[in-house]
Amino acid sequence: MSKFISYRIEPEQAGLLLEHYLKQILQFSGRRVQRLTRQKGILLNGRAVFLQKKLKAGDQLKIKTETDEGYGVEPEAGPVEILYEDECMLVLNKPPRQLVHPAGQTTAGTLANYLAYEFQQRGICSAIRPLHRLDRDTSGCIIFAKDANSQFLLEQQMKDKRLQRQYTALTAGAPEAGEGVIDAPIGRDPARPNRRAVRKDGDPASTLYRVIFSAGEISQLELTLLTGRTHQIRVHLAHIACPILGDGMYGRRSPWISRQALHASKITFYRLADQKQITVEAALPEDFRQALRHFAEE
Repeated sequence: MSKFISYRIEPEQAGLLLEHYLKQILQFSGRRVQRLTRQKGILLNGRAVFLQKKLKAGDQLKIKTETDEGYGVEPEAGPVEILYEDECMLVLNKPPRQLVHPAGQTTAGTLANYLAYEFQQRGICSAIRPLHRLDRDTSGCIIFAKDANSQFLLEQQMKDKRLQRQYTALTAGAPEAGEGVIDAPIGRDPARPNRRAVRKDGDPASTLYRVIFSAGEISQLELTLLTGRTHQIRVHLAHIACPILGDGMYGRRSPWISRQALHASKITFYRLADQKQITVEAALPEDFRQALRHFAEE
């Protein structure tokens, strides 16, 4: 049975020709539009329609998705915590110490393997498409797109800063100011290629931060990525002498938490079907709460 994805025409899109909507808003190629037309894969308010039809606010457009031939990873039974799901995407809560996708010698036990098995059990054949990455030790919200076009549109939201990612970190020490922006370019560390460093010739990088709690030795920060560089939060916090607790790469190990204390706590995006703003949150994991309780009780 063919799968269709639904879109609602917004007031600002009224008056557009269907063909222009497909090419300008959904960014479909001319070849794909032709293919969908031949397959009767475009329905407007439940009916086949000509490409020159003018759209009205509130119209319901359904587009047939292109079928994937496989998952791209080996399905494997394992826990998947779904925080949000619609016909275009999922937001999962990634546990710490788990890779998002197979890499290097690790080909099993990743979140992608487990999600592929979840899809397989539902009878869905969809390639596993993480929209972004989280480090192995970082926990929390991560988006997976269900088809190539949804991935493209969500990537556009990231590019346009309509999709916002918020993190919670526990740091050694506290920034001098209670809130601010860390604006420092990031590039590869020439001495250690697997690391990043603040460099004058690096790519522009900005991180917004706010101190939520501070007890001298430890602080809880809320951070928002304004750019998306590899290891950005970890590098920026180390740069201002507030390394993430337990981060052995950019700081030092901690007796209070056995991994880097970074959690993707919140994601805000616009639902593709109707452009409604959605916010999804992942509660702080237990090891964070234990570390905070230790200092709150002192």
